[in-house]
Amino acid sequence: MAQHAATLALVRILRRVIVVVAVLALVLIAAFAGVYLWQQPILLTATGYAAHNACAVGEVAGRDDPATDLPPNPLVPYLQVSGAGDPTTGSLPGNLATQHGWYAEGFGCTLANERPELGAASAIDAGANPFTGAPTPAPDPALDAAVGQAFGDDLSDADAAALGTRGVVVVKNGELVAERYADGFDAETPQLGWSMSKSVTDLLAGVLVQQGVVSLDDDHLRPEWTDERANITVEQLLRMTSGLEWDETYDLGTPITRMLYLEPDMGAYVASLPLAHEPGTVQLYSSGSTTLLCSVLAERTGLGTDLPRQALLGPLGLTSAILEPDAAGTAVCSSYLWATPRDWAAIGQFALQNGEWNGEQLLPEDWMARSLTVVDVDETDDPGYGMGWRVNVLPDGSLRWPDLPEDTYYASGHDGQKVIVVPSEDLVVVRLGFTPEADEEPSVVRLVADAIAALG
Repeated sequence: MAQHAATLALVRILRRVIVVVAVLALVLIAAFAGVYLWQQPILLTATGYAAHNACAVGEVAGRDDPATDLPPNPLVPYLQVSGAGDPTTGSLPGNLATQHGWYAEGFGCTLANERPELGAASAIDAGANPFTGAPTPAPDPALDAAVGQAFGDDLSDADAAALGTRGVVVVKNGELVAERYADGFDAETPQLGWSMSKSVTDLLAGVLVQQGVVSLDDDHLRPEWTDERANITVEQLLRMTSGLEWDETYDLGTPITRMLYLEPDMGAYVASLPLAHEPGTVQLYSSGSTTLLCSVLAERTGLGTDLPRQALLGPLGLTSAILEPDAAGTAVCSSYLWATPRDWAAIGQFALQNGEWNGEQLLPEDWMARSLTVVDVDETDDPGYGMGWRVNVLPDGSLRWPDLPEDTYYASGHDGQKVIVVPSEDLVVVRLGFTPEADEEPSVVRLVADAIAALG
């Protein structure tokens, strides 16, 4: 009898323990779920970045080392990537925060839950581009030394690796005079220009203005804009003076990370944001403005995803160039243009020639002059920014780069991408690489200055 009572007591105790453990487990699960939901946007940003990067590096650039393009981040060791463009999947252990990157020929990779319907990409004829089949330039000791320092030849192996230069092309008087590539890269390897895509968007808009499809003064750009946003113009989107609320900080819950990694229709998301300033009064650097503009241009032309290829990339013969779209089919014109260094040089040469290409004037004759004009605003976070391009002479009259001619202007992208144009020297210099932590700018400025000296 006593043994039976003891057994019942033990059972009651075990039941209490089980209840307590179950409650604790539920609390822990709820806590984990709460933390996961709270952190989910930044986790999806990480897995989205990994999925898109792996898809594009493999399928667009034809490389097998996508991990070398991941920025320093505590989450990187935990990122899991599988597949190859159909789709490429990024996730965290336990299949958490899964994102998919889908590859389409001619359009590159797109983050989406399911394969997006993008249509067919127009073919591009290389014959329009004089740099595609140009022979490798003959050696020139002075010029080769200038290019060499841009690769860190005078640095330690560790510092040269941190500098991360992957490709340099120099064009003088319309002729390819120097080029060099890092191990694993060559003249046919497309590289991501990041925000240099914005400068190309300026050229794309100029082509459409020349064709009479749009005007810089066009407003009422979105049907849902029935408030003061209806006053935003094409030019203000190019100049980033739209007044739309924005934060370019790559952090939890900011508009830029939400746009690139969480929103299937990036243009619609940006258009949904409220005004923070009266249009035209404040310049706020915004990848959203550029991508929103491309959604407007795609709708106005009816060309959808194929707009960049038909209007600009095709006429210039940029066979390697791919401007990747979002899940709605809008080209992500702020960030996602891939091209070989030679094709990036062709873009710079097109700008240098004020939009004349193979005897045809594709831009309004004053387009580049207007693009390089910096307008007065009440406030700016990017002095010297015109329409997609930055100039050397800042609003206060000082030079951004005193070692380079005053008329220098350039396209610039994340991780050290540069296309630098010097009209007075009839010179275009391209520098591409992966430089997430070092400061590449001094070596790029020295590259251009030394190239000018070497070429006389």
